[in-house]
Amino acid sequence: MEESHARFSLKKKTLLPAPAPGLMVAAIGNVIKEPRMPHYMSQLVAGTSAPNLVLPAIDGSVFDLSKVKGKRVILTFFRFSSCPLCNMRIRKIVQRWDEFSKDAMMVGVFDAGVDELAKRMKKHSAPFTIVADETYEHFLNNGIRKSFGKFVLGAAKSPLTLLQATLRGYVPLTLSVSKLSTIPADILIDESGTVVKAHYCKDTADHLPLERMIAFSNGA
Repeated sequence: MEESHARFSLKKKTLLPAPAPGLMVAAIGNVIKEPRMPHYMSQLVAGTSAPNLVLPAIDGSVFDLSKVKGKRVILTFFRFSSCPLCNMRIRKIVQRWDEFSKDAMMVGVFDAGVDELAKRMKKHSAPFTIVADETYEHFLNNGIRKSFGKFVLGAAKSPLTLLQATLRGYVPLTLSVSKLSTIPADILIDESGTVVKAHYCKDTADHLPLERMIAFSNGA
């Protein structure tokens, strides 16, 4: 018997078989769950049709993206409800909301249950639509990627923003590597329902500049 697959019992002075490697892995797996790699769909590109998106909103309504043709839409896939960078981003948008055209729409999608999301967003009193994708289906369908390395990079690039977020009580209430690893995206959609720009962020802090979003909402 190979030494690596046996252990010695001092009590009986006999060689006993060691646990099979597969069983040891399974036992460890019950304690530490390694997230499965998601199946990504293609990312949106300029010139393609806006995605089909029907999700519950925090105001109790059901938002249907196909029903808002005729308006310019800024569609942002954020991360989880307590994400510090996401909450700071929403706060900055709210602060400059008067600069956005009243004929445009902003829609924020979060990886969260609608009740939890409504609770977290209450402090913002956001004048735009915020919806919950609890199953993560629309994130996957629209090519949102996950990368722990890019999450770390985003955090390293934003020490001041993270400090400000902490002081305001925006702390990440999750230890899920999967949720932390989600990389946001900003999608600009014109009045005909066509994607004008699909900005898939390079890291968790790489959103489109607010000036670009404001200009788009005003027809630029």
